[in-house]
Amino acid sequence: MQVNELTIEQLKALIRETVIETIEELLADPDTNQTVNENFKQELLAIQKRRETGARGITTEEVMRRLGLKDG
Repeated sequence: MQVNELTIEQLKALIRETVIETIEELLADPDTNQTVNENFKQELLAIQKRRETGARGITTEEVMRRLGLKDG
């Protein structure tokens, strides 16, 4: 099957699976056989929960504040 034959949902699932695999590869800890740091895993789960409830992320203002580009 080629990409142009996939439904939107199939394409989204493929992208999601690819992102998960990539994150696991990037964060693998070969010394402990632990694929994802627990703190990072919890943060990813929190992001997923926010997305499921309709939240799309943080505002530009919040990003600027966190980066120290704006007082607040």
